[in-house]
Amino acid sequence: MPSDQFYDDDYNDGRSGGLVAKESAGDNAAPLSISEISNLLKRTVEDRFGFVRLRGELSGVKRAASGHLYCALKDDKAVIDGVMWKGGAQRLAFRPEDGVEVIATGKLTTYPGRSKYQIVIETMEIAGEGALLALLEKLRARLAAEGLFAPERKRALPYLPQVIGVVTSPTGAVIRDILHRLADRFPSRVLVWPVLVQGEGAAAQVANAVRGFSAIQPGGPVPRPDLVIVARGGGSIEDLWSFNEEIVVRAVADSTIPVISAVGHETDTTLCDHAADRRAPTPTAAAEMAVPVRAELVNQIDEMGLRMRRCALRPVTLGRERLDARVQRLPKPEAILAGKAQKLDELSERLRRGLQDRAAAKGRALQQVAGRLSLPLLRHRVQVCDERLMRIGLTPRLLERRWMLARDALAPVNRVLPQLDPRLPLQRGYALVKSSSGAALTTREAALREGSLVIEFRDGELPVTTGEGTEAATPRPAPAKPARQSSSPPRQGDLF
Repeated sequence: MPSDQFYDDDYNDGRSGGLVAKESAGDNAAPLSISEISNLLKRTVEDRFGFVRLRGELSGVKRAASGHLYCALKDDKAVIDGVMWKGGAQRLAFRPEDGVEVIATGKLTTYPGRSKYQIVIETMEIAGEGALLALLEKLRARLAAEGLFAPERKRALPYLPQVIGVVTSPTGAVIRDILHRLADRFPSRVLVWPVLVQGEGAAAQVANAVRGFSAIQPGGPVPRPDLVIVARGGGSIEDLWSFNEEIVVRAVADSTIPVISAVGHETDTTLCDHAADRRAPTPTAAAEMAVPVRAELVNQIDEMGLRMRRCALRPVTLGRERLDARVQRLPKPEAILAGKAQKLDELSERLRRGLQDRAAAKGRALQQVAGRLSLPLLRHRVQVCDERLMRIGLTPRLLERRWMLARDALAPVNRVLPQLDPRLPLQRGYALVKSSSGAALTTREAALREGSLVIEFRDGELPVTTGEGTEAATPRPAPAKPARQSSSPPRQGDLF
């Protein structure tokens, strides 16, 4: 076939990838946009995988500023991105970290912005023993709600118990370790209650042993223990499950004798440990908690005797030593003032920089103002002021007119002013009553409150008292009336 004929056929066929896309006859499938195909994929994935549970290892865990949690779940062959919104992330019972194996529950969706799929996590739990741990946690929460693990229920252990009861297997290494440790530290009497520590019936035997020790009466044929140790060696959570049984926990919590729980190794924790008065990491450590070291007690007694003799023989020396010790603990003056001195230096430096900055700012402002004050500008303003002054005509006629207007305005005041003189009525026979301080009195009550009064007449003043009798005094002349101001015409300078 010729090459040009092949090109024409490809161009006419809409599915052959020609230069320009054309619709073929009968073709009703319109091309989809990227957003449309992404939305179709999103709905398909969410409908198909609306609820999934995934188990995997966390990787790349990070919490955004908005509170959302982003991570990836992976196994040895695949990885899937995950996101947990703020509300679910706040309800997590643990802190997600890289390398933690979890079980995540949620739904699958797609993220069109990067053409990838991810899981929207609703809940996340740590994978492990599963139902056994969940049952253990549920039982622990219920017993804790009843107050069996409350700190106020814990009792102090006896300092030096005479009889110690041990609940454990009689054939294991635990009882031998406890007896050996007690013999090394402080030999004591030990009562062993043999029980099963694993398997069917072990929980009932342990509970009965604890309750049996509590039921022993003091003064009987069998001595009542001062302390009880519940002990077992290490093992898995299934091996130690007998000490998580409710019957054992309640027996330990109800014991009338202080109990030390020494179940498992240091990393093992059971509900019996929470209910006991004291938890020991190992059975050997329980023996160490139960009794002190006899040799240490002897040394302590000797040391106390030596200290007593020293106190009796050297009270002054001991007091001096205590004083020296207290003086050494006192801080040095330079250490006390060091912080304040440093702060003073900082404030001084800030003040210096502030003054420099302020002076520089004022200098720049002065330069801006000085830039606007030029000699030609000042000369121009002086010339304008001179021209305005020359245009003002100060003629005698103008001054006389202003003086006449002021005199006419002052004439009514001069006529009324004599009538306002308070001493004018004195010429007609009236008198003015004043206090000793010179204040005018207008009521009888005000006059009675004064010890002495002054009555002013036309020709002088007369001092009197408000009590019986009148105290005479030499009349004083009335004060001279103020001279009336002259009506001389104002000067030309007074008009301005």
